[in-house]
Amino acid sequence: MAISLNSLRPAKGSTHKKKRVGRGPGSGLGKTAGRGEKGQKSRSGYSRKVGFEGGQMPLHRRLPKRGFTNIFKKQWLEISLGALDKHFAANDEITPEVLHDKGLIKKAKHDVVVLGNGEVSKPLRVSAHRFTKSAREKIEKAGGAIVEIAS
Repeated sequence: MAISLNSLRPAKGSTHKKKRVGRGPGSGLGKTAGRGEKGQKSRSGYSRKVGFEGGQMPLHRRLPKRGFTNIFKKQWLEISLGALDKHFAANDEITPEVLHDKGLIKKAKHDVVVLGNGEVSKPLRVSAHRFTKSAREKIEKAGGAIVEIAS
């Protein structure tokens, strides 16, 4: 039998009927609709806070605090030489803005570092905030030029 869109069905036993609560005593979920009698959880509008443990001291408050996050840490966006060689033609001017426009780096505001992964087969003019030693050598060996942007 050929499979077509109109013959597709879920596997047997993988789907269940929707539970319809509060639809009379014969359903087994009438009157209180499975919420029990009294208490906070039986009321409308109840929503439990994330991590609430019934009044017990929650896990995120029981555990000790450790370390800190340095908000002044410099964020580097890495790009490999292989990616530059693949996406750009010979003698192209490559800047962080161009890399961002092509989708090779996510954010244009962070500093860019060029890594020496991969090979360069054509001369490229690359502007970045930092170059690794191997990246610098490979670009210059291929006849390209590098410009370090002061950050």
